[in-house]
Amino acid sequence: MDEGKNTINGLTSAEAAMLQERYGKNAFESGKNETFLKKVFEIVREPMFLLLIAASVIYFLLGEARDGSIMLIFVAGIIIIDVVQEWKTDKTLRALKKLSAPLVTVIRDGAETEIDSRDLVPGDAMLLHEGLKIPADGVILKASDLRADESTLTGEAEGVWKTVSDGETDDAYWRRDTCYAGTLVTQGTALVRVTKIGAETEYGKIGAAIAETREEKTPLQKQTDVIVKTSAGIAGVLFAIVSITTYFNIPDYAPGSRLIESILAGITLMMAMIPEEFPVILTVFLSMGAWRLARKNALVKRLPSVETLGAVSVLCVDKTGTLTLNRMTVNETWATGGDDAGLCEAMGLACEREAYDPMEKAMLVYCEKSGITKEHLFGGKLITEYAFTDELKMMGHVWRHDNEILLAAKGSPEHILSLCVLTDDEKHAAEEKVLELSEKGLRVIAVGMMKADGPEDIPEKLTGAKLRLRGLIGLLDPPRDGVKDDIAVCTRAGIRVVMITGDSGVTAASIARQVGISDSGGVVTGAMLDALSDDELREKVKTVRIFSRVIPEHKMRIVKALKANGEIVAMTGDGVNDAPALKSADIGIAMGKRGSEVSREASDLILMDDRFKTIVETVHDGRRIFDNIRKAVGYVFTIHIPIAFSALLAPMFGIGPESLFLLPLHVVLLELVIDPTCSVVLERLPAEETVMQRPPRKPDAKLLTKRTLLKSILQGLFVLAGAFGAYFFTLQNGASDAPLARGMGLGVLLLANIFLILVNSSDTESVFVSVRRLWREKTVRAAVLGIILMLVLVLYTPLAGFLKLSGPGLPQFLIVLGLAAASVLWYELVKAVRRKQQPV
Repeated sequence: MDEGKNTINGLTSAEAAMLQERYGKNAFESGKNETFLKKVFEIVREPMFLLLIAASVIYFLLGEARDGSIMLIFVAGIIIIDVVQEWKTDKTLRALKKLSAPLVTVIRDGAETEIDSRDLVPGDAMLLHEGLKIPADGVILKASDLRADESTLTGEAEGVWKTVSDGETDDAYWRRDTCYAGTLVTQGTALVRVTKIGAETEYGKIGAAIAETREEKTPLQKQTDVIVKTSAGIAGVLFAIVSITTYFNIPDYAPGSRLIESILAGITLMMAMIPEEFPVILTVFLSMGAWRLARKNALVKRLPSVETLGAVSVLCVDKTGTLTLNRMTVNETWATGGDDAGLCEAMGLACEREAYDPMEKAMLVYCEKSGITKEHLFGGKLITEYAFTDELKMMGHVWRHDNEILLAAKGSPEHILSLCVLTDDEKHAAEEKVLELSEKGLRVIAVGMMKADGPEDIPEKLTGAKLRLRGLIGLLDPPRDGVKDDIAVCTRAGIRVVMITGDSGVTAASIARQVGISDSGGVVTGAMLDALSDDELREKVKTVRIFSRVIPEHKMRIVKALKANGEIVAMTGDGVNDAPALKSADIGIAMGKRGSEVSREASDLILMDDRFKTIVETVHDGRRIFDNIRKAVGYVFTIHIPIAFSALLAPMFGIGPESLFLLPLHVVLLELVIDPTCSVVLERLPAEETVMQRPPRKPDAKLLTKRTLLKSILQGLFVLAGAFGAYFFTLQNGASDAPLARGMGLGVLLLANIFLILVNSSDTESVFVSVRRLWREKTVRAAVLGIILMLVLVLYTPLAGFLKLSGPGLPQFLIVLGLAAASVLWYELVKAVRRKQQPV
């Protein structure tokens, strides 16, 4: 097959499929998925599972094969739960990765189609535009103002202007008629025929340098590592204490059995002490949080960003497309001398033939409506063009049009007016009109034109032109519906919204007033920013909420100044030059619809719908996720305290191994409840109603604060008192009825789990309010019913005998229920006091 035969029309789907069979995916390396057995091995290596297996072996050594077998069955059950959780997490992350895969537009089956860049094949007709990271090597067939940053390959920082291939051989290694994978389109558009993909590209040849780097642990992961290691150290010390105490408490046992029973008691305590759920909590909460955000059109690229969202204190947003609809229309014009037709023609000639910018599209639509067609505008010969830059904020084209050489230019009024030949009165009139249009919230563009007698009169740079002012264009981009309410939500949540725009200060202030952004701090322009030192800027950003006429370098300075003041900054961006500021922000937010591939790559979060409301929702979810992580950590500590201390207290009260409250298989049984509760149920908890009515948390906030730890310790001790008390007094009164005593104590522990979920779902609202809110969640209902079902199975079925348990009668069960409720519901009094102390 001739791979280039359908260059302009593109390939057919069948041809593309055949070529992909031959060349494979456009990827530099293929990731290997972990096998099921490898996942199981990774889980079994965890300290908790090693202890479980050790306990099973000890049961077999003691001749209690039945208990050892039950232990192994429980171990297998927990492994299955953990493997399923891992699989769901991996599936979620793979889905997120697929959603964030770079897309590219190609011509397939004669139509423009957006595909995953991994599906490119040699022969594809690929469309490039400003802001795209080029995904494959290719020859340029058509181009308009195409410039590429090839520094990743050549080391040269200066952009390279590209040309259309003429089919001739060029001896240069880096060709101007070729685009290269891994480089960036910084300006213009092009149609390119793909020649090389994957490892065959110039970028792919340096594959060793493209290898993924090992990710560092996040602050949250480091915090949990410290907690787990500390707990493991304490568990080791207590293991020795319990083992020794038990050994001396059972002198009647044979030396071998005595030692094994002592070790078994110590292992029970260690199993109870090690909070192995912490790493699972972080992985599951962040990955599932990211998945839920993706369903709300917010694609998270870095999992740690999920919890960082909840700490955002300043939100820097662009005006166009974020606060406004990005639907430009020409709303009002002002032509010098009343020559509307002349203004309209000059405006059209200053636009690109294939308009990419929304403003240019609006201008060309206005020209069509005014009777000036594209065929008339672009029917002549383009002689040269002056590209738009952030510094100049204007652009122009030189056309041979209707037997004349015309230079048409448009841009910001202050820059275009500086090139126009005007009297003082004319300049004053123009400036007054600019102010009038800006105060209406219109984006104002000035248009100028110059006639040249011959090619020698064409200026080398646009700044050398002497223009005649044709007039002004007022473009309307109305605010998004509901954005004012969303900004009000941010204000109540203690988040300061800062507008950063390239538009004029007057226009920016007008839009700010319409959407509810305060301009009490005044407006700071790019020119004013240049005159400020870094220290002065740090003071300014404390009060200023509107920055106008800024360039990307200014955005970077603003972000750094805010961060230097201790703020957690989220920043939106869509252009190539926004990438450094997005990288500098704590949360870089790229626009998925209109954003460049470069900005998406530099960001932490991609808005698939470009809506401001989506940003607010992500902050809301970020706060919910961090709250739930903290609740899960507190829950793990709370529930481990009664389990651990029960294993510690029994030997100290001189209770023999045959009557111990919790045997290893009972700890495993409880883990079957604890694991799903902390990693599934608590992850699904809905946000509290006040989540967006409180200030952002501090950036250095700990997962386990002194307040949370104290609450967990107190709750854990109360549950311990209820569970161990029920067990101990039943044992004392029933002489040697250990199974019933265990059943009483275990019943309190299991039912206390239900009350812990309901009571701790909110630090302020009443449990009765929480129940109404939580009962709508399927996972909460399933957890409550599941715990009740487990309680029935282990206490009132033949399984009770295998587990060395006995179910209490109705009067005793009511005592169990009362102790479980009292051991947790006392915290409602604390919440009631807090509610009274809160300001109305």
